[in-house]
Amino acid sequence: MTVYVMQPDEAIAAMVAPEGRLNPYPLYEAIRAHGDLVQVREGLIAAVGYAECSRALREPQFRVQDASSYDIVYPEWRSHSSLRGFTNSMLFTNPPDHARMRRLVTGAFTARRVAELRPAVERMTDQLLDRLAEIGADGSPMDLMNEFAFRLPVAVISEMLGVPEGDQVWFRAVAADVMIALEGLTTLSELARADAAVDELSAYLGELIDRRRRTPSDDLVSALVQVRDSDGDRLSQDELMGNLTLLLNAGFDTTTHLLGHGVLQALERPEFRARLCVDPDFTVNYVEETLRFEPPVQATSRWAGADVNLMGTEVPAGTKVLVLMAAGNRDPRRFPQPDRFDPERPDIQPLSFAGGIHYCVGAPLARMEAQVALPMLLRRFPKLAVAGTPTFRARWLARGHNWLPVSIG
Repeated sequence: MTVYVMQPDEAIAAMVAPEGRLNPYPLYEAIRAHGDLVQVREGLIAAVGYAECSRALREPQFRVQDASSYDIVYPEWRSHSSLRGFTNSMLFTNPPDHARMRRLVTGAFTARRVAELRPAVERMTDQLLDRLAEIGADGSPMDLMNEFAFRLPVAVISEMLGVPEGDQVWFRAVAADVMIALEGLTTLSELARADAAVDELSAYLGELIDRRRRTPSDDLVSALVQVRDSDGDRLSQDELMGNLTLLLNAGFDTTTHLLGHGVLQALERPEFRARLCVDPDFTVNYVEETLRFEPPVQATSRWAGADVNLMGTEVPAGTKVLVLMAAGNRDPRRFPQPDRFDPERPDIQPLSFAGGIHYCVGAPLARMEAQVALPMLLRRFPKLAVAGTPTFRARWLARGHNWLPVSIG
């Protein structure tokens, strides 16, 4: 892998530019050449080491960007519905409100609940594979991202939330624009697209909430509506909408790109492909290595709420810490030969779902979906092959393919 020689601020600027977004890994190494915890400029530190990223994610004095910090860095943020929506969710909320919100949804993602969902995920996967067999029967290429990697996670999270099947295809285009608001690199025109998408999604969720209020069902929307109505101090209406927007979007986006990365790695490596079809233990490690090697979420940020000594580096209050989890996943101190895809590594434990109190609530579900879907896909279509040049979408933070052409043989 080519490693660029440049200053940390130059590497970060290149990393978020269009060309850098397509392959940011050499630019992470350009930052690492200056250390594992690097002062980029006054007020900004980048963490690229595994231990440094892990510690930053778990530091109690570090905070996520919330409404009060938005007021300082972007006073006009409330004029954008996309920023308002996510800022009302647990993703952009600090203690004590964060714990209150998180408690309301974690019950849907416990290990027991995820295990109970496994038969449903297998059933949904079977249905999608039947559909792939019909679409690809004539040998023509199809986009695996659109026809499989997107459809399975959105079907799963939709069933959990109570979104009708007929609304799921519509949701992809809306969600793609909603997720722009999480990039942090958007222009005003892009943010306008995100605002329009959130307005459309909010209207939809508002109708869904009203239906579940009138006729409750066994789904997460009904459960959250009941919490909101029985105790308004526990979950405000804005928080209800913000967290549903987060769950419906983040609940499928990460898994979509985990599946895309996982399939492509298997198609490029026949020895791994064969083992995925027969060895469940290998499949578990394979999914972890996929998360390490190509994390769907590349980074997150924290702000120092007080002066903090982070592994020997003084971090003044108000400093932004850019936690480059994808760089930490390729730290050679933690992972020998980090640029080699090796599912047989011991003790992989990637940083891809963050850590600490903001550890991704849906991580167990995403892992289970990939562990189910990848072997089922490869067993069903033993001649599955790449049928063109895959392309990445022009995003940095949420990295994944927007086009993965395959044929089923």
